Amino acid sequence: MPAYVIVETDVHDPEQYELYKAASPGAVHAGGGRFVVRGGELTVLEGDWDPSRLVVLEFPDLEAAQRWYDSPVYQEAKRLREGAAKLRMVAVQGLDEPL
Repeated sequence: MPAYVIVETDVHDPEQYELYKAASPGAVHAGGGRFVVRGGELTVLEGDWDPSRLVVLEFPDLEAAQRWYDSPVYQEAKRLREGAAKLRMVAVQGLDEPL
């Protein structure tokens, strides 16, 4: 069943972060994932959560998401954002079929 990686990003150094943004698609695709959301406009519907940037990735399953995160390709991309942004990232199992 699919899994989704949800990332909240607070960018501190936009110029450095652009290097990460350029490298991350190759790492995601190499890990079998795809972007569902990549920093688009957002609207807070309820509560006090007001992230400045959200990214959602889709992977075939949780194990694939973990392999992507641990992969040397992603770890290299991740190094490009060191000091440029603070991330909060979770992976969550999706549904086999939409309700």
